[in-house]
Amino acid sequence: MASNKKYWKSVEELNENSTIVETLQKNEFVTEIPTDEFLGDKETLEATSTTRRDFLKYVGFTTAAASLAACEGPVIKSIPYVIAPDEIVPGVSNYYATTIADGFDFANVLVKTREGRPIKIERNDLDGVNGSVNARVHASVLSLYDNNRLKTPLVGGKESSWADFDAAVAQKMNEMQGKDIVLMTQTFASPSTSKLIKEFTGKYPNVRHVVYDAVSSSEALDAFQTVYGTRAMADYDFSKAEVIISVGADFLGDWQGGGYDAGYAKSRIPENGKMSRHVQFEANMTLSGANADKRVPTSPSQQMQVLKALTGGSASGLPENIAQAVASAKAQLAKAGSKGVVITGLPSVDAQVVALRANAGSVVMDAQKPKMTRQGSALEVSKVMQGVLNGNIKGLITVGVDPVYSFPNNKKFTEAYQKLEMSLAFAMKKDATAELAQLVAATPHYLESWGDAQLKKGTFSLMQPTIRPLFSTRQFQDSLLQWTGNSKKYYDYIKETWSGVLGTTSWSKALEAGVLVSGVAVDNEVASAGAINLESATSNNALSSTAQSGGMELTLYTKTSMGDGQQANNPWLQEMPDPISRASWDNYVTVSAMDAKDLGLTNENVANGGLNGSIVNVKMGDVVVENVPVLIQPGQAKNSVGLALGYGKKAAVQEEMQTGVNAYALYDNFSTVQNVTLEKVSGTHEFACVQLHNTMMGRDIIIETSLEIFNTQNVSDWNPIPKVSKDHEEIPVTSPDADLWTSFDRSVGHHFNLAIDLNACTGCGACVIACHAENNVPVVGKSEMRRSRDMHWLRIDRYYSSEESFVADGEKKDSMSGLSESLSQFGEMENPAANPQVAFQPVMCQHCNHAPCETVCPVAATSHSRQGQNHMAYNRCVGTRYCANNCPYKVRRFNWFLYSENDEFDYNMNNDLGRMVLNPDVNVRSRGVMEKCSMCIQKTQLSILEAKRDGRPVSDAQFQTACSAACDKGAMTFGDINDHDSKVYKDKKDKRMYHLLEAVGTEPNVFYQTKVRNSKEA
Repeated sequence: MASNKKYWKSVEELNENSTIVETLQKNEFVTEIPTDEFLGDKETLEATSTTRRDFLKYVGFTTAAASLAACEGPVIKSIPYVIAPDEIVPGVSNYYATTIADGFDFANVLVKTREGRPIKIERNDLDGVNGSVNARVHASVLSLYDNNRLKTPLVGGKESSWADFDAAVAQKMNEMQGKDIVLMTQTFASPSTSKLIKEFTGKYPNVRHVVYDAVSSSEALDAFQTVYGTRAMADYDFSKAEVIISVGADFLGDWQGGGYDAGYAKSRIPENGKMSRHVQFEANMTLSGANADKRVPTSPSQQMQVLKALTGGSASGLPENIAQAVASAKAQLAKAGSKGVVITGLPSVDAQVVALRANAGSVVMDAQKPKMTRQGSALEVSKVMQGVLNGNIKGLITVGVDPVYSFPNNKKFTEAYQKLEMSLAFAMKKDATAELAQLVAATPHYLESWGDAQLKKGTFSLMQPTIRPLFSTRQFQDSLLQWTGNSKKYYDYIKETWSGVLGTTSWSKALEAGVLVSGVAVDNEVASAGAINLESATSNNALSSTAQSGGMELTLYTKTSMGDGQQANNPWLQEMPDPISRASWDNYVTVSAMDAKDLGLTNENVANGGLNGSIVNVKMGDVVVENVPVLIQPGQAKNSVGLALGYGKKAAVQEEMQTGVNAYALYDNFSTVQNVTLEKVSGTHEFACVQLHNTMMGRDIIIETSLEIFNTQNVSDWNPIPKVSKDHEEIPVTSPDADLWTSFDRSVGHHFNLAIDLNACTGCGACVIACHAENNVPVVGKSEMRRSRDMHWLRIDRYYSSEESFVADGEKKDSMSGLSESLSQFGEMENPAANPQVAFQPVMCQHCNHAPCETVCPVAATSHSRQGQNHMAYNRCVGTRYCANNCPYKVRRFNWFLYSENDEFDYNMNNDLGRMVLNPDVNVRSRGVMEKCSMCIQKTQLSILEAKRDGRPVSDAQFQTACSAACDKGAMTFGDINDHDSKVYKDKKDKRMYHLLEAVGTEPNVFYQTKVRNSKEA
């Protein structure tokens, strides 16, 4: 049975009376060129006495003048090396293994450098690597070149030398003897740093160390410590799972540090007729819920009951649909045995303990080698906050954290912080805390730093600098060495710490690999507060307390793009569309359609496809977050709302990127669940939401089936080849008779294809940022994004389908009888479901062998190569945009403006420091030309040239695009289909393979694998 589901991107598409969608389908460029603005007033033009001869003279002169000016290229002065470094060869990339450990994101990475400049983050795919190289990690290279970074240390708000700074710190520490000082740091997960901190607190006994995770995992840590005696978090390998039941845990997002999506994707490929079954109970629509086989909208208070019912309790009191889903999930768990797993994101130690004990016999959970990437205690941090407020704590040293910004209800804390006798902030930027601190130590970026980490027990990582420090900065660890009277450099201190870890591995080899698996036990835990009291540690107040009158349950979460807000000044991340809402440059309250109707909240699309929404104040007791835009989210649980953390930053963030509201004000007791009320206020918010942009004319683009049909029926039933009519007869579109083009032999040389597996793609967006970095894609800003002028070469379309399950959709269609019944029931299927299914589809230039863009270009700016790539000659392009209008995939981008060195687009390409991230292998395009995916031709040609130089064939693994290299889930496979041993060749022969809009006859070199859902209930 082929899928004929009704897919839709936006609720607006379901409005049969809407003229907006029809306009967008027919018009590639929805904003008309404002000719009146540059031609001037019509009446004045009619009254002019200029003759045609004079007009042509003026035009001729100005054209000649412009041509002469254009011949004088810009002068770029360069200074040659006096002594060239041995390891730097101009034009050749160097790669260094290092580790990001910024307190929120932890991952082993490779850093690509050119002429000493880090320009790209890659995955370190050695065995034993840890962490998720997500969109934020890929974008972190741009944060190195942030113009708002601190250049020197500050004393009393004024720039200082390090010698003067050290003297000021020593004087202050002497004055503070005997007074309570707290050293509050991010999670370092670093054995050497833990050792150093203990030496520092040994020298200064009045200093105590507290770890603060801005987005807390304290309940999970407390629970693991209760059950297993170690302050860490269980690790999970979802590739071993047959049944995954998640209760409020977005494990494909940032739940417990993230990094689970690669293992999850392996279990989702229907190999040998089997794939895992994933059931998600959640309030907000998350990445995990979007990828689930069955998603059940459940408010946070209901989730606690669900978890207890799954692990032996009763489902009484739950709504009937949720109780049925629980019973089915429970039966499936029992059948899966040790290959089943239950996880939860509830902010409750009790809930976390229940989940840990339920998974005691599961092969999916690893409690012996837990994750060490979160170490904070909400209880201890709360004590610090209260101590500063009541004046008991006299001094506060902060490292890698910004409590003035991220503490709940931070207005009172801000006032108390300014009254401290000692305030010292280690910060990379002059953030909200550093702005008020008496002493500010400028710290380097991780790409300028040495360090180590134990991300998972027994697996160690090294951090090494990939560029000399750009400014006068110093690592926190070097400062501690200085202040404890240790003459060693931190580099030597790490080597000394690692002497017992290396075993038979040399230091050089460990540094080259960046990661080392060792059986040696090394402590990088922080001093805990002693035994955990389960009741006192439970920060589950919001779950147990009575909701405010007329209130709703708020779930605070982190976006895939922004995380905890550390990189708020990173334009790549600000412009990245959210995978679910497809909105960028904003955070917003997500509400269900039913609740929105009750509260009088609306969303509407305007003529150019832009989205407008209502505005509310979010109230929680005395705390009010004002003017929060509202986005009506299909699938949001009734009586619940969602709001993302990490936005609303002002300090050290340039004006263009001061977006959204600060939701940390609502993060009471460091719990992600709160009770709030919404108050509608006047006004309308304009979203930069791309969900209606680049539509594919309403055609079917997702092919989908169920696992049962996939296993039992012929491929022609669920993945049929489209047919076209010739001489009034239906013939397959793949038939030579259906081809109007003259074919030629493509079996000689290389022929590149890209395979995209819809089952493995989770919509995370790492590929989007990797493409940005590799290909110098410009940032255009919120206003241009709203006008459908985004420049992303790769987009991830998110589609909703009308029924909750494939089976329900199919049964409804199959059981229709008669014209009247079919009309009414098809009408029902077009209504937005309260809980739609979701599908993600990455779309880039399809590099068609029969490319419609090539036939219409009047200047041959776009042409086809023998290797299967569709090329763009930017110097030939005159911007007619015929190619974009003729492209059925809507993947071409017209750069309306000059985005580099233009004050109107004041992002990284508009300053010398930000331009250091540019890839010299890809030119920066000027205005007025078409841009699109090049299938990273610079990378493929480099692989071919290197193989030719070495006298060897190119191995399959060497052919990569930026997107395929970034995808750790295996959703994208790039390679040469003329190599019959390549994975992409085998994928093309797979029965799940199909081409996008194959009936059009474009013969793309990008192909997709049919999405299969495990929809069978217990």
